[in-house]
Amino acid sequence: MADVQDPQKPQTPRELARTRTIAQIVQLGREHLALHGAAALSLRAVARDLGVVSSAVYRYVESRDELLTLLLIDAYGELGDAVDAAVEPFPADDFRGRFAALAHAVREWALREPSRYSLLFGSPVPGYQAPAERTTGPGTRVVTCLMGILDSAYRAGRLAAPDAAVVHPALAADFEAIRGGLDLAVPDALLARGALVWTSIFGAVSFEVFGQYGAATFSAPDELFQHHVDMLARVAGFD
Repeated sequence: MADVQDPQKPQTPRELARTRTIAQIVQLGREHLALHGAAALSLRAVARDLGVVSSAVYRYVESRDELLTLLLIDAYGELGDAVDAAVEPFPADDFRGRFAALAHAVREWALREPSRYSLLFGSPVPGYQAPAERTTGPGTRVVTCLMGILDSAYRAGRLAAPDAAVVHPALAADFEAIRGGLDLAVPDALLARGALVWTSIFGAVSFEVFGQYGAATFSAPDELFQHHVDMLARVAGFD
């Protein structure tokens, strides 16, 4: 496992050198990911491009799986940062604006970083299991932001739970756990809507990134995605 430094503790020159080397390895891993895909990722190939023998790389990153984990954390972090930066300029009570900014930030990052988006949301890498204790936090930043917008709108009285909505009792415990884990007040029916909106955003982005629409189906992808966002805002209840 790569060392995790305390951000509050000054690093020694040796620790700084180690941090820089790991950052170089991650950067080369990004490049190899774009060229060869996650399944073909090789620490030996990374070592070759770094200009060192493979045994030297293993002192910093112990395995291909560890490199994949570092790449996951790196990509999730950059996606989360992109979403936060897009949402932050909007007033706290502009819930629709913040929602739209989130959705467009996800799409823009995905189109800019298709290989990294594929690592996060594409086909699983054979033989690799992401360690939940290291990837769940970074991996849930976007949905946490989305649910925060939904919850803030509800607390402000700008989002009413649908009167006739019925959520299956089997989901009640799941929603209660989500509510407790994220400190939400939003009721089950709106959490269900939030789950639909969340998966719909990523579904639309994935269709575009992975070419699932077909090359000649839509000539105006920006307008198509904006239409999706407008419809999903209504589903969420922001209109």
